[in-house]
Amino acid sequence: MPTWEEYKKTAKERGALAFELYVVETTPVGTPEALTKTLPAHLDYQKKLESDGSLFLAGPVSDPTGELMQGNGLIVYRAASMDDADKLAKNDPMHKEGVRTYTIRKWLINEASPNFSSILAAQNNQSSLKTS
Repeated sequence: MPTWEEYKKTAKERGALAFELYVVETTPVGTPEALTKTLPAHLDYQKKLESDGSLFLAGPVSDPTGELMQGNGLIVYRAASMDDADKLAKNDPMHKEGVRTYTIRKWLINEASPNFSSILAAQNNQSSLKTS
């Protein structure tokens, strides 16, 4: 089995994008009250990261049926390394306060053609996603 760096090199050699991001799966462990109390600081932190270019995407995910909101979420960071991405995750108020736990993984984008345009930090709800 190749190492991550070996696979990344091979992907680049075959013409893939090999664009590396960091995916954080975040899971609630605190009470609903603690989550609600921490939410404003969490959203402020997300806005700051979006403004400085570290936050790529973030939001809740449903349960496996697609019908229920369980409070789980995904965050995708742009970072120089796993350590840098981990620092971003650790400093999220939800994780700092212990109301959520997280796992983090590298994600290698090999194929895609998205075009994102959004200004979430300014609370502008106009965004577009184009995939062709």
